[in-house]
Amino acid sequence: MNILAVTPETWGLALVSIAVVFVILLVLVWILGIFSFVARKTANKASNAKVAYNQQKQAKTFANASDEDKAAVAVALYLYEQEEKRQESRVLTITHNNQNWTSQLNPRL
Repeated sequence: MNILAVTPETWGLALVSIAVVFVILLVLVWILGIFSFVARKTANKASNAKVAYNQQKQAKTFANASDEDKAAVAVALYLYEQEEKRQESRVLTITHNNQNWTSQLNPRL
């Protein structure tokens, strides 16, 4: 029997082999799709729960803060902004504009 000979049996074997590989690939794609769907769903649930918990915690924290605490935070923010303005007022920026051109409209330039 010649190995390179093309017979109906070899065509059938080739088609069956291609079909088996194709079906296996489809099953793998389907399984990976299910895994990604489940992972996205659980990640969304976890992130929604975390956001809701953080919002609830922040709301309770702000609601339970005393007036003295709120005033202290306001004063701290005010002093911080004033210090930034003082730091910026101490900065002197010198730029040198080198203009090597002459204006024909205004000869003084």
